Amino acid sequence: MAFERTFVALKPDAVQRGLVGELIGRFETKGFKLVGLKFMSVTREMAENHYGEHKEKPFFGGLVDFITSSPIVAMAWEGENAVASIRTMMGATNPKDSAPGTIRGDYAVDMGRNIVHGSDSPASAERELKIFFKDGELVSWNRCPEAWFYEKPQA
Repeated sequence: MAFERTFVALKPDAVQRGLVGELIGRFETKGFKLVGLKFMSVTREMAENHYGEHKEKPFFGGLVDFITSSPIVAMAWEGENAVASIRTMMGATNPKDSAPGTIRGDYAVDMGRNIVHGSDSPASAERELKIFFKDGELVSWNRCPEAWFYEKPQA
């Protein structure tokens, strides 16, 4: 089993619409383990670092303005193939292309208000977790029902 940690952010639109609890519940119900959680305001510096790969693109300023416009919920999740599985749960970046049953398919209608961000690779997850969480803020712990999610629980 490839147990991974990944970064997920519930964006300002998710927070403003009161979807935080419901969306966290979807990840827990799927079987992922929450190992970090922050309700926070994103600084411009953090946002520019987070979206750095888009710096030269025309939509970069809009991304930074939006993510800094209202609080977000920054989370670290752990589980088997967490990066890819959570990306699948989120749905396509453009909600118009997201299947019903995915987070974006169920809750979003516009590309600029697509509710959630999730790391797109283990390397991105590592980089993004360092932007939003300081050393020592992620918690390693044993969850009792892991045997009910995985045939061979992580030791």
